[in-house]
Amino acid sequence: MLKKYKWRYYDIRLVILVILASVMGIYAIGSANESYQGRQIMGVGIGVVLMLIISVIDYTKILKLYWLIYAVMAVLLFVTLYTDIGDSSNNAQRWIQIGSFTFQPSEISKLLLILFLAQFIMKYRSDLNKPWMLLIIAVLFAVPAYLILKQPDLSTAIVIATILCTLLFVGGISWKYVVAAFAIVIPVGAIFIFLAIQPDSTLLASHQQERILAYLYPEEYPDTAWQQLYSVKAIASGQLDGKGYKNNEVTSLKNGSYILEPHTDFIFAVIGEEFGFKGSVAVIAVLFSIVLECLYAAYKAKDMAGRLVAAGVAAWIGFQSFFNIGVATLLLPNTGLPLPFISYGLTSLLSLYMGIGFVLNVKLQQRKKREGIAS
Repeated sequence: MLKKYKWRYYDIRLVILVILASVMGIYAIGSANESYQGRQIMGVGIGVVLMLIISVIDYTKILKLYWLIYAVMAVLLFVTLYTDIGDSSNNAQRWIQIGSFTFQPSEISKLLLILFLAQFIMKYRSDLNKPWMLLIIAVLFAVPAYLILKQPDLSTAIVIATILCTLLFVGGISWKYVVAAFAIVIPVGAIFIFLAIQPDSTLLASHQQERILAYLYPEEYPDTAWQQLYSVKAIASGQLDGKGYKNNEVTSLKNGSYILEPHTDFIFAVIGEEFGFKGSVAVIAVLFSIVLECLYAAYKAKDMAGRLVAAGVAAWIGFQSFFNIGVATLLLPNTGLPLPFISYGLTSLLSLYMGIGFVLNVKLQQRKKREGIAS
């Protein structure tokens, strides 16, 4: 799978940005919950090694195994739900535990789905706008989506849905389908949410229903909305420069344990409180720059599969960052998604590093000037 490359195309900027984001995360986790900092450092070290190894392996060879990739994804998700090695926590069945080793298949499934769809869409691109092909893609997507929803993990299902939409758009789906999708999804989604928040509704799990209601009416659901409300207060209290790293101020909401899971879902609240507006903007700028680098790799890709891989990783990082920060700032209902490269979570971190490894290889094999995208 190794081949001769023009090393001047190796995207050092992307490597630096990813490591910079990870360092920001290590510092933030050290303040949020120092007991997890050592494991995060170990995860970053392993992630960098995986990224560098994958970056020099020809992605086109790996994508030829796209049906195997799909099978592995489906089996992992199935095993999580329906076997004894599936591990549950907080009323969710999202982990596989083998001895002392635990990982979350839904996180790696984001990358596996990107790799599978990239090759599948490229191979059948000429038929992409035919209704029967869209139906096949919908069925193939429905399998992992259903298994993830059953965990239950609605937030991850939303992320992979955004990834699917991005890949279809980049793959060349007709605008008539895009317009039709918006015309259907927006009113249907509004009706679904309206029905889902009714008192006797069973469309969503009770905790999912409460999160939406707490977002819409936080003053009426303080027991559910308090995480986000304190998160907003923590970010606002940091003002321009923040209260300082690992500060001892009695007014710190983090120090007072008012922020639940500060090292994972609400890591941005810790950053806002301790590093202020400047630190928050720095984190957003680094993540945005990573997304832009991935999109540039997609633009320079030598074939459609490479373009789809890079665009898919960009969508993954971009949308998940938006969802996480949106939750921390009360712009969105609580979803429970980690902030890419920043939040603690080894499966998520390693999956992201592997995704960046594929993007680096796509960029490394970029097309020559005036050369089109092969299909």
